[in-house]
Amino acid sequence: METNVKDALTEWKEEMLKQKIELDEEYERVKNELQIYSYKSGITKQVIQSTINDEIIETIKTTYQIPFVEKYDELKQYIRILDEKRKVFQMFVDKIEKVSESGENDSVK
Repeated sequence: METNVKDALTEWKEEMLKQKIELDEEYERVKNELQIYSYKSGITKQVIQSTINDEIIETIKTTYQIPFVEKYDELKQYIRILDEKRKVFQMFVDKIEKVSESGENDSVK
């Protein structure tokens, strides 16, 4: 493989790795936030189950449970998107490496 082609592929791979690292960081941040909202939703649900006053239950649902569940669902959808993006960038990296390696093998033969 010609040096300029190899250098261009290496540069592209580094760019893809940088993008993937940024996605990995965002994924971890969202994963942590998702876990927090999971706990918040679970705790709120337990409190509601332990409360007998309908007015208080409705207030808790409106103030906490519904917003927590909505945020949890939103984060869950976003983390799926991030995961898919991470997979795509990893495919780029893998394919670039494969082409680079096969190109090096071709020049050795």
